[in-house]
This record gives sequence, C-alpha cells and structure tokens, in this order.
Amino acid sequence: MKNKLRSSFNSRQYMVSSDFEVFYYSDRDFQTLSPHAHNYYECYLFIEGDITMEIFTGKDKVERHKMAPGDLMLVPPGIMHHALMNDPSQNYRRFVFWISKQCCQSLMDESVDYMYLIQKAEAFHKYIYHLPPAEFHLVESRFLRLLEEISSDRYGSDAARHLCLCDLILTINRIIYDEDHKETGSEELSLFQNILCYVESNLEESLSLDDIAGEFYVSKYYISHLFKDTLGVSLHQYIIKKRLAECRNAITGGESITSAYERFGFRDYSSFFKAFRKEYGMSPKEYQNLYSNRLLK
Repeated sequence: MKNKLRSSFNSRQYMVSSDFEVFYYSDRDFQTLSPHAHNYYECYLFIEGDITMEIFTGKDKVERHKMAPGDLMLVPPGIMHHALMNDPSQNYRRFVFWISKQCCQSLMDESVDYMYLIQKAEAFHKYIYHLPPAEFHLVESRFLRLLEEISSDRYGSDAARHLCLCDLILTINRIIYDEDHKETGSEELSLFQNILCYVESNLEESLSLDDIAGEFYVSKYYISHLFKDTLGVSLHQYIIKKRLAECRNAITGGESITSAYERFGFRDYSSFFKAFRKEYGMSPKEYQNLYSNRLLK
C-alpha cells in the first residue's frame, strides 16, 4: 500500500492547501536542501536513511541530530532547518506533514489537547522525539490512513479526512504527553492541562500568578510547584516563552515589532528586546530580517 501512496518529491517549501498537506517520500540520491523556514508547522516522521537533521535555534546556535527510525520532529513557523545527507545512496524514507497556523487555531478551538506538542516546541524549543517501535507503527498507520483517504473520492471523503487528521494529531500528542507525564497523578494532569489552555487563550491579558490561582481556586504556591515539577520552569517563565513565540510568529508574519510586543503584554521595548535576544540569540529586527531574507530565496 505504501508504494501506491508514495509522493513524488517536490522541492517547494510553501503550502498550496489552506489547511494541511501530507506526503510519503521514498528517495535515493536525495540532494540536500538549503536551510529553510516555513510560515506553517512541519511534522516529520523518519523511517529510513542516513541523515543528520540541522535545526537553527539562534543566530549562531545549531542543533544537530543523527536521525534514527522512529524519530519524530515538529518544527514551528520561522525555525530554520534542513536534512543533511550523510550517505545519499541509501534509501531515504519519511512522512512529512504540513499544517497551517489557521488550521491549528481551528483545532485548538475544538480542544487544547491537539496542541501539546506545538506548545512544547514553541515554548521550550523541543523539536525531536523518539517513538518506541509500537508507538512508531501506530503513528505510521495514522499517516497511511490519512494519505489513503486523501487519495480516495468515496462518499464522505471530506468528513473522513478531517477525522483522520484529528486522529493523527491526537495520537501523536497523546504518545508524547503520556511519556512526559508517567509519574503525575490524573487530577494534577487535568489541572495542568486546564491552566495551559487558559494561558494559551489569554496571552494578551495580564496573566499574573494570583489571577490564575483565583481562576482555578487553588493556591498560587501549588500552581508554582506544579509547573516547576512538570515542566522544570516557573509559570512566569512559561508565559514569557509563549509570549515570545507569539511575538516571533507575529513579526515574521508581517506585524510591526512594536504592535507585537505591546499586544502580548511586554511593558516596554527594552524588556522585550532583552527577553527576545536571550531566547533566540538575536534582536527582534535581526530575526525578522533573517526570516524575510530566507523566504525570498
């Protein structure tokens, strides 16, 4: 069935669809693409080959990851990356999934559960995970189901594609979430999820620890320990990271720097500049120019 669903590789790095696109590639003698970024999210499941993934996390910061079968990568908009071919003669197989910011927002309106992996990527720059064999084959089967439905013209195909899309995304998020939270109790998980959802929906508001504690009728000290124990950072640090990610997306999407930092709660440019430079290794203007230049190439 895989050969029937195989896509011919196209070097374009932009979406034709307004919501999502999915591909199954199998190539030999693949030519390394130049580092590039997208204005959408890219999810990538590595199956076979000899490659090293490079992800550019700052001006002079590059993460290199020798890919192994079952490695899953999620790259947010604006993050430069590319795959280096160590041995182009080996067969290079992978699934590639692109989804627009608008489609992600629509899914998040349905449920924040779809967004766990995206939240981790944007807030903590965690881009690559390894799936054990059973989970890898489960995700692989979801990719194949979605590809099969896309190639079908059966009755109800639009509705079925949406169901397959949601199933794929939720399956991936559930696997990573379960792995991250093996030691956490169910009540704490529920509270933690609800706070994440609340923060995501109110990034333009004040979001003080007191406000959030009052919203959920729990001690602010309990929330502080919950975030520190679960994510390894304070709630305040998490909110700053999320706001910086939103500002980054806004300025690479054409919004002015001033409008972006004011909209997402930074009191003045100086504090925003320092936080942005610390997070991304360059100034907001440098990042905006770098991203714009990459898109023009």
